[in-house]
Amino acid sequence: MPDCLLKIGKHVFNSRLIVGTGKFSSLELMQAAHAASGAQMVTVAIRRIHLDDPSGKTLLDYIDRSKYVILPNTAGCFSAKDAILTAQLAREALETDLIKLEVIGDSRTLYPDTRETIAAAEALVDDGFTVLPYIIDDPVACKTLEAIGCAAVMPLAAPIGSGLGLCNPYSIRIIKESAEVPVIVDAGVGTASDAAVAMELGVDGLLMNTGIASADDPVLMASAMRNAVMAGRQAFLAGRMPKRLHASASSPMQDLIGTKPGN
Repeated sequence: MPDCLLKIGKHVFNSRLIVGTGKFSSLELMQAAHAASGAQMVTVAIRRIHLDDPSGKTLLDYIDRSKYVILPNTAGCFSAKDAILTAQLAREALETDLIKLEVIGDSRTLYPDTRETIAAAEALVDDGFTVLPYIIDDPVACKTLEAIGCAAVMPLAAPIGSGLGLCNPYSIRIIKESAEVPVIVDAGVGTASDAAVAMELGVDGLLMNTGIASADDPVLMASAMRNAVMAGRQAFLAGRMPKRLHASASSPMQDLIGTKPGN
């Protein structure tokens, strides 16, 4: 089914769910959750990979690159300069043109710095990267990033790790209506119903980490998120019935034998 495919630049995926690697109680649990999610892309914070582990292993050793495409991200960067350098290091270390661009403007809310994000995106696109920028749910900022040449835009649903769900569905709808690149909702999805609601708006995909990693049963939640993303996408494609103020009988009274109004 062609609509199952998510296309980001030259990269094509069967799954519309992207998962993260942080906050799991063990790397083995992370592996199991990734498998249950059905995701084909895993995002990794380059600045948080510890290369001095006594065991000689790093987070990357727990990600099977024959199954998953790694999406390095610039989490922890607070300036365009730092984000650009981190992206370049990721490209050298992982041999990928993909980068999830994060430039944080506020350490308490982890909201992105729009001006620095746009500056970094422009430089990285010019440098040949396939850029997926994390940005506020601002239609103007998203359109600017698209015009620069970003392969997708990633507006937040809510602050990172908050689990608040989709706080402003109207902005997300506007972003999707005007976008000619994939719209991937990032940050704030806390449970399966949040994922389904976002996908029913017509967005192209979701990225989540804390909603899975911080669940009581991360593996089961990863499976739930997988199903919710698929169900939400199918519901969007099916087209929901219109909402009505008054009832509309499932079995209309018209043409029923022996039925009269008022009986």
